[in-house]
Amino acid sequence: MKGDQDTKETSPDLGKDVRIQADIPNGECGSALPTHLYKRRWVIVLLFSAYSLSNAYQWIQYGIISNIIMKFYNVDGFAADWLSMIYMLAYIPFIFPVTWLLEKYGLRCTALVANALNCAGTWIKVASARPDLFWVTLLGQSASALAQVFILGIPSNLASVWFGANEVSTACSIGVFGNQLGIAIGFLVPPMLVPNVKDVDELAYHIRFMFYISAGVATFIFVLVVIVFQERPEIPPTRSQAQARISRSSDYSYMASIWRLLCNKAFMLLVISYGLNVGSFYAISTLLNRMIIDRYPGEELNAGRIGLTIVIAGMAGSLICGLWLDKTKTYKQTTLVVYILSLVGMLVYTFTLNLGHLWVVFITAGVLGFFMTGYLPLGFEFAVELTFPESEGTSSGLLNFSAQIFGIVFTIGQGKIIDKWGTLPGNVFLCIFLLIGTVITGFIKSDLRRQKTNKQAEVQQLSPTETKTSVRDYGATAGNRSHDITSQLHKNLYGCDNKKMATDIQEGILKERKF
Repeated sequence: MKGDQDTKETSPDLGKDVRIQADIPNGECGSALPTHLYKRRWVIVLLFSAYSLSNAYQWIQYGIISNIIMKFYNVDGFAADWLSMIYMLAYIPFIFPVTWLLEKYGLRCTALVANALNCAGTWIKVASARPDLFWVTLLGQSASALAQVFILGIPSNLASVWFGANEVSTACSIGVFGNQLGIAIGFLVPPMLVPNVKDVDELAYHIRFMFYISAGVATFIFVLVVIVFQERPEIPPTRSQAQARISRSSDYSYMASIWRLLCNKAFMLLVISYGLNVGSFYAISTLLNRMIIDRYPGEELNAGRIGLTIVIAGMAGSLICGLWLDKTKTYKQTTLVVYILSLVGMLVYTFTLNLGHLWVVFITAGVLGFFMTGYLPLGFEFAVELTFPESEGTSSGLLNFSAQIFGIVFTIGQGKIIDKWGTLPGNVFLCIFLLIGTVITGFIKSDLRRQKTNKQAEVQQLSPTETKTSVRDYGATAGNRSHDITSQLHKNLYGCDNKKMATDIQEGILKERKF
């Protein structure tokens, strides 16, 4: 927005001519294009975190009091589990239309749709606080689940669009932080608001009160999003984002982008390993109440507190991992180490759960949460590095697509194992798949394409002669670049290292750049 010009932190003088250089040394693509950091970016990411929090809270609010929900609505455990699994199921068919919508209409449109659906879901659930209206509460949860499709893949996209090169991992962690905080509140608050009482009318009152609180919060956040949330800054924050705006021209093909991602072997390995890890987290979160109550009867409140411990530790892990990535850029190494420690944490949790000491469970659950949920932003940011210049929303969407599939399979599978053989075999079931994910992560090739683009733009001259030009509305001009630029940029980043070809590409781009 124009008013943000006064809040710049690093920016050229937009009222004067700006020198722009272009070159592709040794087949790499870079550009000394103007960049600008707006203070508003912190408001945007915090607002996103707020509505992500509201949505994530609703995902787990039934699961952590599943024994009470089963009694109130007179349904079995499998039906109660679907109030959580509907979040995973809704994601699978809708992720591709939603990522197309994100590419076509941008962040603000997806934010508005997400909050409208989230708000509608909360108010539908307010009307469902009667024992014969399980289908209504499932309908409201389905609306909130659909809203989640517009939320989960946004953190890496929002971070790239708004934040500088040394902030993107931290910003992505903040975006994920909101989702984790919502899950944490979902573990803590429902057991406090809905006690396990025998009187059905009293229980209905407590459940309705819980629904009213979530509806009020969702409505307030929706109003803030309508007023405050902005599409993107006028001037991009990084040179890689500037190049991405050029490559994603009006001729950008969403299906071609999907195909390139599916052909990216390193990324597809990450998709599988990410799905195994996050799917395990979804299963643990959904079934936590059943696991704790099975070993420690009557401990509904402590089951919620253990879930809170898992997520709070994970929030700390997410922020620390984000700061570490911004400082070191060691994406592959950090991802592998955190994955290994997630496996170790799961093994320790598995074999200490039955010891009969809740304080031990709190400690082991915290260790598990620190690494398992701390892995979430690592996967997002590693995916962006492996797939640049493809859309961050598309790559994140594929990661979450995998996580939802594995989440449903693991939740159903572990639930059946717990019902038949107990919690220990159910947790060993997850340990096996985390081991497989660790091995797969070790085979991922670390090809940090976004980092290469930023470094080339910073340290190498892009043209023997500089071109003078005025840049006033970068977003508008970027959309008019030729489709040849898109093709050239992809060829360059996908293996073009011939110097003569690089020179030809350079000359072509210089001819096309007529701002």
